Amino acid sequence: MNVENEKCVIVVDENLPLGIIANTAAILGITMGMKMPDVVGNDVLDLEGNPHMGIIQFPVPILKGNKEILKNLRTKLFEPKFAELTVVDFSDLAQGCKTYDEFIGKMANTSEVKLNYIGIAICGNKKQINKLTGNMPLLR
Repeated sequence: MNVENEKCVIVVDENLPLGIIANTAAILGITMGMKMPDVVGNDVLDLEGNPHMGIIQFPVPILKGNKEILKNLRTKLFEPKFAELTVVDFSDLAQGCKTYDEFIGKMANTSEVKLNYIGIAICGNKKQINKLTGNMPLLR
């Protein structure tokens, strides 16, 4: 993988409480890291020789979204032209579950049109991601 042509962004509903925003970004990042382990660099040593685990080799901006923006973005990401992108979504349904089994059961009985996304992470081709998210401001 050529990391110079890759990009990863996280879009989060800016209207959520700060703790939910942080939790959403963490969950999306952990899942994306599992799906794309080759973007994480090698472990490094500091001056004293202490080890530090490798981190992703390029920035991951956190962008502002809202329910409508996230829903529209997720709908676009289902299109075949974006099939090469790695997409992780996180919904209020998932956020409200206490166990993964509960999440599995609720998702199996919920239509996608009824999902309210609170965050989406996208990794892949930089040009495609810029087309989708290039006009979105940073979450600050």
